[in-house]
Amino acid sequence: MMTNISECINAILVKERELPVTALVEEMRSLVQRWHYERWTEAEKCKTRLTPSAEILLSEQYQLLMRMRLDPANDTVYTVLDEDKNGVVDLQARTCSCRRFQLEQLPRAHAMITIRHSKRDVYNFCSEDYNSSTWKMKKC
Repeated sequence: MMTNISECINAILVKERELPVTALVEEMRSLVQRWHYERWTEAEKCKTRLTPSAEILLSEQYQLLMRMRLDPANDTVYTVLDEDKNGVVDLQARTCSCRRFQLEQLPRAHAMITIRHSKRDVYNFCSEDYNSSTWKMKKC
């Protein structure tokens, strides 16, 4: 697995490294342009509210809800009782004691069960960065 973009480009442009500098730069430009186009095409095909990877993650997290229980403190703060680890979720502050909710700005299972219980839309708790419309604008 590559650890950064320079290693990735180096691995792809093995033969091209022998070319003169101007030809090498042109190959690199062409490669980046091709990547940009492929990702733009993928973004344009997206018909879901969130990016495909965010939708998959939400779906996976949703499967974990069946093993959880809630202990509400009020209408925005809940204790989530989980088989693996318990958590405290504050929907108003958009925080969870596991810290994944605030770090990724995408609801994980603890936050999702509280959102569902409070009859709110989980998509309203996702960062704008995960919206497919934002993704499409960034890819252009």
